[in-house]
Amino acid sequence: MKKVSTLLLLTILCLGLSTAAFAETDNSEERKANILANLQSKFPQLKQASITMGDLENSGYGTLDRGSFTINNRQTQKFLVAADDTALFMISDPIDVSRNADELAAEAAKQEAEAAVKAAELATELEAEIAGLPFRGNPDAPVTIVEYSDFQCPYCARGAATVDEILEKYPEDVKVVFQHFPLGFHPWAKPAAVAAHCVGMQNGDAFWSLHDSYFANQKALTPENVLEKTKEYLAESGIDMAKYTACAEDKESAEYKDALAAVDASMANGGKRGVSGTPGFFVNGHFINGAQPLAAFEPLIEAAKKAAGK
Repeated sequence: MKKVSTLLLLTILCLGLSTAAFAETDNSEERKANILANLQSKFPQLKQASITMGDLENSGYGTLDRGSFTINNRQTQKFLVAADDTALFMISDPIDVSRNADELAAEAAKQEAEAAVKAAELATELEAEIAGLPFRGNPDAPVTIVEYSDFQCPYCARGAATVDEILEKYPEDVKVVFQHFPLGFHPWAKPAAVAAHCVGMQNGDAFWSLHDSYFANQKALTPENVLEKTKEYLAESGIDMAKYTACAEDKESAEYKDALAAVDASMANGGKRGVSGTPGFFVNGHFINGAQPLAAFEPLIEAAKKAAGK
């Protein structure tokens, strides 16, 4: 449920109530049930959820009481309510607005430094995970972009086009590595990911050629034809097709199981780092979510180049 900021309203309200005597809060089940019934009348969607009302207590703001309710045992919404229940205000946690410009600047610098340390640590982890995988760009580039993507996702096709722009603008400064994140509601994405992994283990150039073919032909691919079409795309690649077939199509083979495990591990690694949809990018450990334009990548790339003395 959307949280409404009420700082100005509360300031005005509390000025009028600050001298009122604090009455004992009515924390009865009857009152809480009545508040909930009114909330459900105002927000009918609450009727479809499991709602747990918390205790009511005096807020310290005049005659306003403080309470909360939890939706489906997950999301908790706080509120202030008048003692006579004639007014209820949804609130969020208090925000400290007392800091001066110097203190705010110091806090911003601290947050930036902490983010840089976290990104550097993540970049090191990612480098270990992508070792040996196919890449595009300069292997010694100061910037590594790890892309979590889904071959069936239309937004990922847009993301791939942006990656092409990045590599065209920064041919010596960027290395791009593709990580698989096939979404469950895309039926041919996972078999394509397994097939691409099998190809990548043989030949990096063939992997990227297949990568481009999947995105260029998304509308022509189906769960029924994706593996047959993959063979067509690989016809001129020069890879060992018998070895590929054993890896991508024979679900009982050790090679297939290894490829499937690699795709699952890629998804798990992305998920634990905040990737929930596709595409998702990590630029030297800094996360960019979604099919963002070139402009979203440029500041991070330029900062990395500067740090590397380029």
